[in-house]
Amino acid sequence: MAKSIFIGVGWPYANGPLHVGHLAGAYLPADVFARYHRLNGNQVLMVSGSDCHGTPITLRAEDEGVTPQHLIGRYHRSFVKTFLRSQISFDWYTQTFSAHHHAAAQAFFLRLLERRHLSRRVVRAPYSASLGRFLPDRYVQGTCAACGFDAARGDQCDKCGRVHDAEELIDPISMLDHAPIGFRETEHFMIGLPELEGDLLEWLAARPSADWRPNVLAFTRNWLNRGLKDRAITRDIEWGVPVPVPDRSFKTKRLYVWFDAVIGYLSASKEWATFQSDPDSWHQWWDTEAGDVQAYYFIGKDNIPFHTIIWPALLIAHGGLHLPDGVPANEFLNLEGRKMSTSQGWALGLPDIETRYDPDQLRYYLLANAPETRDANWSWEDFVRRSNDELVAVWGNLANRVLGIAWRNYGRVPPADNLTQEDRNLLDRIDRTFERVGAAIEAQRIREALRDAMTLAHNTNAYLARQEPWKLLKSNPGRAAEVIYSALQVVDNLSVLLSPFLPESSDRARHFLGHSEMIAGCGTEIPVNDELGARTVLSGTYASGARWKATRLPVGQVLREPGPLFKKLDQATVVEEELARLRAARSRD
Repeated sequence: MAKSIFIGVGWPYANGPLHVGHLAGAYLPADVFARYHRLNGNQVLMVSGSDCHGTPITLRAEDEGVTPQHLIGRYHRSFVKTFLRSQISFDWYTQTFSAHHHAAAQAFFLRLLERRHLSRRVVRAPYSASLGRFLPDRYVQGTCAACGFDAARGDQCDKCGRVHDAEELIDPISMLDHAPIGFRETEHFMIGLPELEGDLLEWLAARPSADWRPNVLAFTRNWLNRGLKDRAITRDIEWGVPVPVPDRSFKTKRLYVWFDAVIGYLSASKEWATFQSDPDSWHQWWDTEAGDVQAYYFIGKDNIPFHTIIWPALLIAHGGLHLPDGVPANEFLNLEGRKMSTSQGWALGLPDIETRYDPDQLRYYLLANAPETRDANWSWEDFVRRSNDELVAVWGNLANRVLGIAWRNYGRVPPADNLTQEDRNLLDRIDRTFERVGAAIEAQRIREALRDAMTLAHNTNAYLARQEPWKLLKSNPGRAAEVIYSALQVVDNLSVLLSPFLPESSDRARHFLGHSEMIAGCGTEIPVNDELGARTVLSGTYASGARWKATRLPVGQVLREPGPLFKKLDQATVVEEELARLRAARSRD
């Protein structure tokens, strides 16, 4: 029976371009997961959007002399272009600056207020006298009172992981002008997290430990064991979702960006349903009584507490909504052995490199080198080596060689009347590979899944080297046909096995194999207008149906003239040019 698989992917902040670390950390693993489940016959809804609210947006806009709307419009369009180019198969990619999201976030707020999970309280918040404004916690820095780390942020210490209030920091300063800050009283709505601790612990205890990454589980348990505190969900800022209460004192306050951003998963699902002309269809992935539902959230490790503590707590407080089944948070991707930093010019911006390399080359390297359990490293030398020695030499070479021989000598799938035991052993590997790759993807072990699929390609190359069909064409044509038939079956099934990882080249291989229907699919941009203005959303219609199983190409199926799936890269040229670009970018900053 088909499952309903909900996939929420972290919302990128619309104040700067995406880089390869973002793709490796959240979007690529989510895309592989979504594509696999669609091929396995499940009903998938994958959503995300651009995070458009908060102080960082207003500050960046002020620096550039533009409006916040102009800034988020520019980066939102850039994100959509990157996701289209990278073949990220969102069912719906939207943004938080939309009337639909504002309404959904306000409705969520009112639901919590009605259920008595919110209270008004006067609190002390960080205030910069030199700038004349309240500061969000992320713009406050000081020494952590727990571990002594001298660069702890106002809401969390990145060294020990402790979550705290900004006032608990020792010698706090503003990260905007590095001046000391004070604290002033202001009234805000707070969510009572301590009263939700019991439900959160019960939910976490029900999660199979084997299904959660150790770093995510340990971080979440440690957070809960320290005890939760009430948390403000409104903020002193005038850019964001208005607080839906009549009190005039809240007219200049907005819903806190962390609160409205996670609600985006729900609002995006509702918006998607509206544009399917079935406004209630979102319930299939969200209602606790909806049946066989599974929900996964793909994020970077810096967002773990918001998806394993805060968002589940909000869902429990709301009631009736499905909680996360898994939060596969990836570690960080470094660049040439150093931490990426856009501000310091040490990053690989996707709008730049996606113009120079095929999307599946980038996808392959980032997935084969995925930072699933520890930080990984992007090295240009390693990128070229893996592209040439693995992607081109193993899978590309297999497909080109088999399809080329088959098309030139037969033009169609040749007959095979007397398969040997070695032929049958090769075909049996196909079934086992589907099982292994599928199990690894379901467990969110994407790197392992890709390795298992590539192993089948490697084994088939070894089979061809032993059989030498190019010689058999003259000495034993009947046996040559059997070998090519067997190898074509592998190439055909690899076009499915590799489709979640390498969608563009997999569909090209399927075209060469004579298939009329492609299985990868791609998204499209849709213009949308509402009372907040014009915007673009990314939507997709993707192939569905139970294709995740071994099949056999029918004898006689007509093949098409093949071409290479990938281009070989020049090692010296690529490495030299790309490192020069990095050095130039760093010197400018």
